[in-house]
Amino acid sequence: MPRTNLNDILIFMAVVDAGSFIAGGQAMGLSRSAAGKAVIRLEDRLGARLLNRTTRRLSLTDEGRVFYEHGLEVLASVDVAEASVVGQSGAPRGVLRLTVPDAFGRLVVLPIVEKYLLAWPDIQVEVSFTDRKADIVEEGYDLAIRIGAIPSTSDTRLVSRVIAADKARLCASPSYLADRGEPHHIDDLAAHECLFFSSGDQRQGWRFRGEGGAWVKARGRSRLRLDSGEAIRDAAVAGLGIALLPDFVVAGDLAAGHLRHVLPKLETDEAKIVALYPDKRQQESRVRRFIDLMVEELGHR
Repeated sequence: MPRTNLNDILIFMAVVDAGSFIAGGQAMGLSRSAAGKAVIRLEDRLGARLLNRTTRRLSLTDEGRVFYEHGLEVLASVDVAEASVVGQSGAPRGVLRLTVPDAFGRLVVLPIVEKYLLAWPDIQVEVSFTDRKADIVEEGYDLAIRIGAIPSTSDTRLVSRVIAADKARLCASPSYLADRGEPHHIDDLAAHECLFFSSGDQRQGWRFRGEGGAWVKARGRSRLRLDSGEAIRDAAVAGLGIALLPDFVVAGDLAAGHLRHVLPKLETDEAKIVALYPDKRQQESRVRRFIDLMVEELGHR
C-alpha cells in the first residue's frame, strides 16, 4: 500500500494548530484551497473524517484527535533524528517551547531568553507565563521550569533536573505591620492574614525549622488566596497580609523598603528551581543549551 504523503500530514497539523484552513495554509505557504485539498486527500487515504467543519470553526473528530497525537510523536522523533545528525555539539535551531511560572518567568527567565536568542540566531522561543502546571507532553512543551519540591518521578515520560535553589522570605509591608503589629513567634502567625498560593488542587503550606531541627507547619488565617506569585507580592506590598515568597520575587522590594522581613531568624524551605522535560533518547540541543545557560546565569546570582 502506498505511503501517505507526509506533507499532507504536516498541513493537517498546521491547520489544527492554527484553527483554520486559511491560517494553517499560510503557515505552510499555501492557499486556503490547497490546505483544504491536502486534508481531504489525507481523509480519503485514511478512510476517516479527521475534522468537523462548520462555518465558524474547526474541531477534531475522535479519529482526528488520535491521528494528531500520533503526528506529534512523529515530529518529536524527527527532532531526535535531526539532533543525532547535528550532534551534541551542534548549534541549536528550531522552536523552543517553554512554560514558566509567571513572576519567576518575567523577572528571571525572560532576561535569560534574551541572552539565549542573541547567542543562537537560528532559534525561536515561545514562552507561556503561567502558574498553572501544564501537561508538558500533552501540550507539546519542550521544557517546563517549576519552583518547589522536585516533581514526582512516577511520570516516566519526564526527566527532572534541579538547576538552582532560592530561599523563601516571610515578609509584609510596613503599613500592615504598623496596623496589625509584628509577629515575634511562629505561633503569632495564627492571628495574622496570610497570603497563600492556591490554584486548582495546589495549595501552599508554610513550614519552618523549629527547635531541635524539626520542621513545623505554621498556622495562619487565609482570607485571600491567589494563583500567582506576582499577585501575592502585589497584595503584600498593598498591605493585605504576610507573604512567603522566593527571594527573587521580593529582593527589590525589601531593599527599597516596600516590604520588611517578618521573623527573619526563622529558617524557611529552599525553593528549588527545577527543569522538567520529556524523556527522549537524545535531548535536543536547543533544550540542553537553554538549561546550561540557566545553570550558568543562576549560578551568578
